[in-house]
Amino acid sequence: MFGKEPALTPLELRKRLLIAESEINRAQLRQEWEKLAAGLGGLADRAKTIGTYASVAAALVAGLATVRRSQAAPVEAKRSWMRTVVKGLRIAASIWLALRPRRHGDDSPSFQGPGRESPP
Repeated sequence: MFGKEPALTPLELRKRLLIAESEINRAQLRQEWEKLAAGLGGLADRAKTIGTYASVAAALVAGLATVRRSQAAPVEAKRSWMRTVVKGLRIAASIWLALRPRRHGDDSPSFQGPGRESPP
C-alpha cells in the first residue's frame, strides 16, 4: 500500500476528467448566474425610474386636464379664491409626491395619517 500507486485504468481516468469538467462547468454557471442577476437588478432599477417618470407625466396630464375642465365649465357664480388655492395645492402636492426622491424599497407615500407614528 505504501509503494507505487497502481496505474489508472482508462475508465477511471475518464471518470476523473469528467468530474473535473463538471466542477469547471458549475463554476462557469455560477458566474453566469451572478452576471444575469446583476443585469436583472439594473433592469429593475431602470423600470423603477421609468415608472417614476410615467407617474410624473400622469400627474401632470391629470392636473392639466383638471385645469382645462375647470376653465371649460360655465361659470354660474363667482368661484371662491379659497377653492382655487386648495385645488392648486392639491395639484402641487401630487406633483411633489411624484417627483420627490424615494428611499430604497419605499414604494408608498411617507404620510401615514393622524395618530400614526413612523417606525424608528
